[in-house]
Amino acid sequence: MLNPRLAHRYAKALLDIAVEKGQLDQVFADIQWLQAVCKSNSDFVSLLRSPIIKADKKQKIVEAVAKGNIGEITSGFIRLLISKARESHLPEMVTEFISLYKRHNNINTVKLTTAVAISEATKNGIIAQVKKAAGVEKVELEETVNPDIIGGFVLEMGDKMVDASIAYDLREVAKQFKNNDFIYKVR
Repeated sequence: MLNPRLAHRYAKALLDIAVEKGQLDQVFADIQWLQAVCKSNSDFVSLLRSPIIKADKKQKIVEAVAKGNIGEITSGFIRLLISKARESHLPEMVTEFISLYKRHNNINTVKLTTAVAISEATKNGIIAQVKKAAGVEKVELEETVNPDIIGGFVLEMGDKMVDASIAYDLREVAKQFKNNDFIYKVR
């Protein structure tokens, strides 16, 4: 069961400890590794969420999986979660930590959807335009290829979206035909 308030509280505590100890980048790398594990291995997430498996067994399994891949702060954090029976919320906490880290470092995430893969030069040009238009310094580009948009691009940053896709233009033309905007109404 998702609990965003709980995830935020624990992620914020981990961020504060990492900043205090001066190991924020190390903890961020650990959290990215954990997120990759959670996304690629549903059995690991099932293990964390299982009420049948005892806490000591979960602790041993998690230590075996993470050995050599995460630092002491992150390892201690996971031990705390397991001792407090909060390990089932680890995937949400990981996602929230990444969000808090980006906010802490003023990193803006921009989602770009195109019909085909684009070149590095085009990506760099888009990043430069976003920085200039939004007045931000750090931009992280998440790109997706979706052939359904036919051509053009869809750009999302925060709550703003620019839909310059051919699919959007075709939908708008279809609306105009559906509304008969091209036929004068006499009366």
